[in-house]
Amino acid sequence: HERFIEEAIVSVLEQDFPSSEMEILVVDDGSTDRTPEIVRKFEPRVRLIRKVNGGQASAFNAGIPEAKGEFIAFLDGDDWWAKNKLSRVMQAFDQDPTLGVVGHGNVLVYPDGSQVREVLREGFRFQANTPDGARLFRLRKSFLGTSRLAIRADLVKRIIPVPEELRFQADEYLFTLASVLQPVAVLPDTIVFYRQHDSNYYQISQENSATRVGQKQTILSQVARTLSDQLKRLNLDSEVYSILVEILWAEALQMRLMVEDGWPWETVRAEWKIYEVMCPEAPVLHRIFKVGTLFPALLLPPRTFYKLRNRLVASAVYARIRQRVMPNPPASHVEIVRSAEPGARQPGVQLSPQ
Repeated sequence: HERFIEEAIVSVLEQDFPSSEMEILVVDDGSTDRTPEIVRKFEPRVRLIRKVNGGQASAFNAGIPEAKGEFIAFLDGDDWWAKNKLSRVMQAFDQDPTLGVVGHGNVLVYPDGSQVREVLREGFRFQANTPDGARLFRLRKSFLGTSRLAIRADLVKRIIPVPEELRFQADEYLFTLASVLQPVAVLPDTIVFYRQHDSNYYQISQENSATRVGQKQTILSQVARTLSDQLKRLNLDSEVYSILVEILWAEALQMRLMVEDGWPWETVRAEWKIYEVMCPEAPVLHRIFKVGTLFPALLLPPRTFYKLRNRLVASAVYARIRQRVMPNPPASHVEIVRSAEPGARQPGVQLSPQ
């Protein structure tokens, strides 16, 4: 992250928030580039914690116990915050002392400079310890990812250590358990910039697809297993437990079928569960269409099905036909705004819910 770490740190230093009430910790997870040298330029305002490479979970386990503040806000080294990020987050915590977690919208920034803004329209407050709260959580957890996540220190210190096999997606372990234990608020603000690039562990492109799908499958299985174990220990209602873990296992199964193959009926089961969760308001006609698209999955080996489907989805002609004839149902709870054309970054832009 040597290309990005300075911009990330500067975005924290330039917050409209009292510097006397903030400490900045940078965990260097065994980098082999110039990251330590760049970070040290900001000492003593920034404290550098160096460790042997171990992944995101081990970085959390190294950094969180060192934090002295009452609240902890996370930032990945390749993202950056809008200037009002901390003030908005702290305002939410101050207004509702029961909150354990605060998240918010984000701006996806692509290499060509184009941007996509994602913000929540409804269901801003919930706790994932009831069936209704768990359903709200699983459709809103993308607003709680690392660079969007702020959490009370006493709450997160009840959850760590994070299982260190979670080399990435360890944030899901944190925010899932935290969202069960205390209420969550998702702000209708886009106050973080989430950079898309080929070095993202979680981004899959044609060039890295085989390797990344395999990595993602391994991690999803580990997240599903470790979270399932921890959620069982909380003695949740069985329906709540099922709502929280079924989508994790379905996504892990989908990834396994892409790389390891399996049974056709497994493909149908995974695909339908993911569709059911992600498109709960899909009209009947679209559901019928979805059933039709799964017929080939009953006849083909899973890897063959996914290979052909990915090839079809990548087709510009197919994309135009789908958009005209049977577009995917929009998520009514999320507002997505695409920039008209690639352009300069606009930190601090906010969107109001409609």
